[in-house]
This record gives sequence, structure tokens and C-alpha cells, in this order.
Amino acid sequence: MLRLTQTAEAIAATTKKTQKIALLADYFRSRTVEEAAVSALFLSGRVFPAWEETTLQAGGSLLWQVLRDLSGASEAAMTAAYRGHGDLGAAAFELLQSVAPARSVLNVLEVAAELRQVASVRGAAGKAHLLQQLLVRATALEAKYIFKIVTGELRIGLKESLVEEAIGKAFEVPAADVQRANMLLGDIAETLRLASGHCLSQAHMRLFHPIGFMLASPAEDAAEAFGYFQHAQVEDKYDGIRAQAHCSDGEVRLFSRTLDEVTGAFPELVQPLSEFSSDLILDGEVVAWQKDHGIGRALPFSELQKRLGRKKVTQAMMRSVPVAYLVFDVLYADGELLIDKPLTERSASLDALFAAARRKVTARTRDPQGELIFEPAIEGESAGSFARVIRAPITRADSAQHLDELFEMAQARGNEGLMIKDINSTYLPGRRGRSWLKLKRELATLDVVVTAAEYGHGKRVKVLSDYTFAVRDGDRLLNVGKAYSGLTDAEIAELTEWFLHHTVLDHGFVREVEPTIVLEVAFNAVMKSDRHNSGFALRFPRILRIRWDKAAADIDTLDRVREIFERQKVQYTPTQGG
Repeated sequence: MLRLTQTAEAIAATTKKTQKIALLADYFRSRTVEEAAVSALFLSGRVFPAWEETTLQAGGSLLWQVLRDLSGASEAAMTAAYRGHGDLGAAAFELLQSVAPARSVLNVLEVAAELRQVASVRGAAGKAHLLQQLLVRATALEAKYIFKIVTGELRIGLKESLVEEAIGKAFEVPAADVQRANMLLGDIAETLRLASGHCLSQAHMRLFHPIGFMLASPAEDAAEAFGYFQHAQVEDKYDGIRAQAHCSDGEVRLFSRTLDEVTGAFPELVQPLSEFSSDLILDGEVVAWQKDHGIGRALPFSELQKRLGRKKVTQAMMRSVPVAYLVFDVLYADGELLIDKPLTERSASLDALFAAARRKVTARTRDPQGELIFEPAIEGESAGSFARVIRAPITRADSAQHLDELFEMAQARGNEGLMIKDINSTYLPGRRGRSWLKLKRELATLDVVVTAAEYGHGKRVKVLSDYTFAVRDGDRLLNVGKAYSGLTDAEIAELTEWFLHHTVLDHGFVREVEPTIVLEVAFNAVMKSDRHNSGFALRFPRILRIRWDKAAADIDTLDRVREIFERQKVQYTPTQGG
């Protein structure tokens, strides 16, 4: 374990990518294959392989308690250490130097085994005891990295992609082959084992392990978007959650963009997705769905949000907020990985999968938007409410003017805007490029006043960079959102200095401040929410600029927020023929 921590420190000390890779490759070569494999996992910010469902279930409060018991430090000393570093591992190193053993007795395999034991134990007390038993034998430097490994926040400038490159360098195999094997397996430790024996070709797709989502870049307008492609496939951009569906032998699991499983939030989608005959991975969007007068469309995200974060979704909830899964891509089918094929071929494969599913399902129909409608899967559900899997409609654009027309039509349907995709593009997991573009317009902007400022994370840990803001309601200020993006480092530094001198109440990481600084914020939607005392929350708020020219008396009102919310509701209401 000592050699791993020393290597991690050396990696953290350099900003050069090539040097980081060389240091890590040397370390891998110096260890046994099994030690190197486990180290690759740790240095990728994981305790267990990505495909496993195992988690430590050791949260921040538990780790804080463990560190307090090990160090004997006061709460004030611990808070000061954490604020000074913005990292629990670095704080632990500072606090444990005088009490931790001077000599290393731990090895990497032993740490891995004991962390797996922590994961197997139920209850915070049992987990805390096992972690203390491990950490009491660790040097201060080893404790620093055990805390970092447990929290998944190494913060040494090392991404998993660099670990993949280091594996390639260490065992003299192409980095691209390492990357592909890791993507297929969802296990960088197993990938290293295969690389060490030059057996990467043995890696095969492991279903029910999500792979990275291909991401889109924003386009300013239709002219810019059309300038990237000679031939573009165009789809509506839906206001839901991105979801990857893995299906095999009747088993279905859904994963979010953060690669977390979300099947439990949408149980009614399992049956229709199980009708697809082959093993496959689909990419699409789960949306709240409404159908009136034969017209189906997505509802605002605020409706879908009622389904999220619940341990159990009741039949009543499924009836009140029906959902649909709009599928726009296929990544794997019939034992074949399709991501290297152009979009045109993947689209054709997707069409064929839907055609086969339609033939298979006994009770089915197809409406003008191409829905697959299955018999109700919910006990006692009315005949007018169904779970839906929909082939997302696509079209082609031949000019910027045509894109503008399609954009207006998409917004008339209540959707955010358009996705514009190069028909020849391959699917690039976890990458954002110009092969896919998103075109949308802000719903509105508001002038708001900052009521609280919070210290950031990582490089922003020592500045107040996260701002809670409010609108006016008569003489009251009511919070309506929180934003942390849009300002330059210089502007954040300037605001930090101002807020430090105009703090009303200091809560440690958060400061209530004098309501003077006015910001102009943009956002995608307004949602009803009990998170803020206004009763509303802004979806994806972004700071456009500091309004030094405005006073708090000039900010927008709660009535303005209600007006935007009501206008948004009208926009999303289906009409006959709409």
C-alpha cells in the first residue's frame, strides 16, 4: 500500500499527462498482476468494478465520525482542516500525522479485501468499526488515500482514461484496445489482467453494465448547426432523463446518464422492453407522457420529477404520471456491438428491431407518431393508459431555414428543441463532440438577488462560488434557485471578497449574505418545488452576467415566475392536430 500511495503522490505532483502515465506504468510493472489490477481499480476512483452492484454504503457523516475517533481532534479542528484542503483524505493526513503508525504494514490486496468486508456489513456502527480497524494500522499517508478511495475522490489529476493508457504502456498493448476492453467489461482490474497476458481480444460485452453515453455539443443557432454537416438527421430534444436500456431473455434494466440504475422508477417499462427478442442495448429518453385526442407528447420535466427518487412507485403514481421511453439509438444487438457503425446503419437496425417487436406482440397498434402500445401492465389500469416504447421520430434537414422550421415545430410540440446528428457519425461512449449538436433556446431570463453564497469544491473550495438567489414578493425575498456556472474565475474572486465582508450569518460552508448582488440567470423550465420558500425552482439555471447596474429593488417578482410557469404549461398542453 505504501508504494501505491507514493506513486499517487508523485502523480499528483506533476501536471504533465505523459509523466503521470509513465509513473503509473512503472508502478504496474513493479507489482504482481493481482496487485496491479486492484491498484488500477483504486486509481480509477472505484472500490469495486463498475459492473458490480456492490457499494460501501459509507457516507460522509460516517467517515467524519471515523476520522474524529481516530484523530481525537475537536470538531473545530476537523472543520478547519477540511476547509483548508477541501478534501477529506488530505484533512485526514493532516489530522493523523501525530497519531498514525510510522511504518507501513498494509498491502493493496488486504485493503481491497477489508473494504469488501465493509460493504458486506449492514449498519453504520459495524461499517465504522471495520473502517477503524483498517485505518488504525495505516500510516497517515495510507489513511489519506484510503479515505480518498472510499469517497471516490482521488483528486490527483488522474482520469480513468489515463489509467487505461498506463496499462497499455506497461504491458505494451494499444491503449485503444485497453479502452475498448474496459468499456465492454466494465472492469478495469479484469482489463489489466487481460492486458498483462496480451488477451484483450477475449473481452466481450457484459450486459447490464452501462457504457458511457455519447453527448452533444450546443449550437448557437440553426446556421451554426447546419454548418457542421452536409447531411443531418434531426430529432426532437425531449425534456426527460437520458436512459440506456439493457435487455436479455426477459430481463430489463434501465440506467441513467450518471450510470445509476433507475429501473425501479419506471417498472411499467420493463414488460414492453422485454418484448424485444434479441440481447440489446438501447439509448433513449424517458419522459412523462400525455395523450389527448390521438396526439401524444412529452410533458415538462417537473411532471417526471414526481417519479424520481422514490423507493417505490405505486400503481396510482404510474396512472397519474404515465411515462414513455423514446428510443433513438441502438448500441448492441444480437451479439454485435454497433457503436462503430454509422448512424444510418444503427437507425436501420433500430427500425428492424421495432418491426420485429411489433410482429411479436399479440395485442398492439401503431399511432401516427410510431408508438408501440402494449396491453396494460398495471393491475386495475384503465384501457386508455399504457406503458409505451416509442421509436423517436426522425427527419432530415437540407438547410438552416429548414432547421429553423423544424425547431419551431418541436417547440410547438412542447419539446426543448432539436438534436442534429451527422448521419455518418459513429457512437462515441462518454464523449462530447460536434457529431451531435443540440439546438435549444432559453425559456426566459430572470433578474435575481443573491441571498446565500457557498464554498465550492475542488479548485473552488476556497472561494464562494455557489449562489442561492431570490425574487421579490412584496417586501419579501423568496428563494427560487441556486447556480454555480457562468462566471469567470475573476468574477467569482471579486464576489467572494464582497460576500466575506457582507455576511449576515456564517454557517461554515454557507453564508447568508446581504441581498445586494443582482444576477441575470437563464433556465430551461420552472418547476413547482418545496425546495425553496417561493414554491418554485428553476431547471438548469445558469448565470449570464452580474447586473452591477441594478439594485435589489429592480429584480423580478414571484408573479413573473408564476407567469412563466403558466405560459410553460400552456405550451405543453396538447391540442387536436398539434
